[in-house]
Amino acid sequence: MNSKTADRIATGVFIAIAIIIISILVGLFSYILVNGLKHISLDFLTTPSSNVRAGGGIRDQLFNSFYILFITMLIALPLGIGGGIYMAEYAKPGKITDIVRSCIEVLASLPSIVIGMFGLLMFVNLTGWGYTILGGALALTVFNLPVIVRVSEDAIRAVPSDLKEASLALGITKWHTIKTVLLPSAFPTILTGAILAAGRVFGEAAALLFTAGLSTPRLDYANWNPFSPQSPLNIFRPAETLAVHIWSVNTQGLIPDVEEVSNGSAAVLVLSVLVFNLLARWIGSMIHKKVTASK
Repeated sequence: MNSKTADRIATGVFIAIAIIIISILVGLFSYILVNGLKHISLDFLTTPSSNVRAGGGIRDQLFNSFYILFITMLIALPLGIGGGIYMAEYAKPGKITDIVRSCIEVLASLPSIVIGMFGLLMFVNLTGWGYTILGGALALTVFNLPVIVRVSEDAIRAVPSDLKEASLALGITKWHTIKTVLLPSAFPTILTGAILAAGRVFGEAAALLFTAGLSTPRLDYANWNPFSPQSPLNIFRPAETLAVHIWSVNTQGLIPDVEEVSNGSAAVLVLSVLVFNLLARWIGSMIHKKVTASK
């Protein structure tokens, strides 16, 4: 077999693999959207769910998903970016650094159900909080922190060394160089990674089953006092997210329109995650163009 024939065979195999992957994704998205879009309406998005009556919506679950996402990223981003800065600029090569990096990689590969069991032990039982938004956010922080650390580290390491050396040659301190040179240059990649991590948080269910709970109290959206039990901003209340609601409806649902609610919720969840991914690519490309143009 000559090299040209081998090249054609390899090209054909890779094209076939790509077609198979795209077909699976298109088929999955089409199935979910075709069955779910017809059940999505303004009333479905703005009315509370019901455990026994037909016609319930996903208002509280949708709010809970975005609220837990906000709290999670508020905790995870500073820790993750800080960890990435330390690993890229301050950690000295050696056994300890290798062990830390290995621990980060192992933590990133843990199944979400394991993170959920850890969260149940630490943030539900040990703290005595019970099922809470804060417990769910902390569990998801553990789930996403390794990803953000690795993305931040790789983004900072990818910045051309000439920029860093030129800054240090002018007598600027290391921290000021990181703050004014490295982080702005690495920001598009870090932001893209953060938005992709946010998509993972929004679609997560297993970790939240054991930390945020399967129920939501009656919420008063006119009450924005975060210390009130009926306030949607209370971080110490249980909160069923959209992904958990889909699981709950399909496994424990007693409502007559289980299939309609499940399909509509799944379509909203898939569209939300898709928007996160498209938004990450669009924002990343826009910022990259601006950074490139400024240089």
